[in-house]
Amino acid sequence: MRATLITNIGELTTNVAAPGDACGTLHDAAVLIEGGRIAWVGPASDAAGLALSDRETASERRNGGDFPTSRRGDALSRAYDVKIVDAGGRAVLPGFVDAHTHLVFGGDRADEFEARMAGVPYAAGGIRRTVEATRAAGDDTLRRRLAGFVDELHAQGTTTFEVKTGYGLTVADEERLARLAAEVTSEVTFLGAHVVPAEFAERRDEYVDLVCGRMLDACARHSRWVDVFCERGAFTPEESRRVLAAGIARGLLPRVHGNQLGHGEGVQLAVALGAASVDHCTYLSDDDVTALAGSDTVATLLPGVEFSTRQPYPDARRLLDARVTVALASDCNPGSSFTSSMPLMIALAVREMGMTTAEAVWAATAGGARALRRDDVGAIAPGLRADLVVLDAPTRTHLAYRPGVPLVRTVWKDGVAVTARS
Repeated sequence: MRATLITNIGELTTNVAAPGDACGTLHDAAVLIEGGRIAWVGPASDAAGLALSDRETASERRNGGDFPTSRRGDALSRAYDVKIVDAGGRAVLPGFVDAHTHLVFGGDRADEFEARMAGVPYAAGGIRRTVEATRAAGDDTLRRRLAGFVDELHAQGTTTFEVKTGYGLTVADEERLARLAAEVTSEVTFLGAHVVPAEFAERRDEYVDLVCGRMLDACARHSRWVDVFCERGAFTPEESRRVLAAGIARGLLPRVHGNQLGHGEGVQLAVALGAASVDHCTYLSDDDVTALAGSDTVATLLPGVEFSTRQPYPDARRLLDARVTVALASDCNPGSSFTSSMPLMIALAVREMGMTTAEAVWAATAGGARALRRDDVGAIAPGLRADLVVLDAPTRTHLAYRPGVPLVRTVWKDGVAVTARS
């Protein structure tokens, strides 16, 4: 199998922590990819030694010592059939890991956004409008739309992503959403407990029974995760605990929507059940922060929601200072955050949430990997998946410094360039 060497990298974010640098930043670096995995990372000046035989190295030394980069590249290519990619001094970082999306749905809620911008407050009940539109959409329609979102994600540097159900809310519709999501990602989350559908408005207990029984049975085989919207207007802490416990009993891993619209018990429930992440975390008490700091539960922050709903942004600085693991995700959905842009999440986190660019980039890559309990993505190190992003910029700081500018030049997924622009 042919290898690929990306060299002449101006700034490489590895996320392999070094003293004083959680991002493990290297300059004038190179990355060797073999078989879809990272094979080597180091200084560009050392890259030639990966492939030159002892005889060739000795010969070059006899002819004058070190030799020009172009000839090192030629020799490397001859020795190991390596494709040389010159990054041109650009920044390279791990592919973004978006640990919270709702990508399988029908319809549109632009009118709600416009109303919010005119002062109407956000409420979870709008989810039911998307449920109605999603139930009416055929599989092919949903599949085509989902494929379009995946292309969007890749174009903006996202290489690993989670997808939730939650817009079907019948056994058959939730099963098909989980099945469609599983066609594009292994990170599928069963979210039958997104909101109580209209037909069960007066029969909440019956709906929770359905979610914990037949609906979960139908969706578990397509899913890795179980989630619940533990929030006023959605599910109570007691109902949420029932749903998560049922999912855990079926072998699914728990995660929680919590503390979005006000103070509540979502964080405490997530920590108590060992959830991989609790997402939103807009309203946190001191006890919530302490609980997160003493646990393995990641606080996944979703600044696109606050941008779209005009709620207060989460206080990331408070969490980071308490040594809570923080992730950033898009929460791409038609109601409260209709964006798939992780670069935008980074810019918002830096501008509005007290994060440095390095912290935000780490949260959007390594943090997302931790929120998904993945140890094969989110960093650039030997043995990990070769998921990388080349920016049309010399440093990662430009992701926040130049918001809204399409800085992603090339995206590599499992060692293959899935999107590139000239």
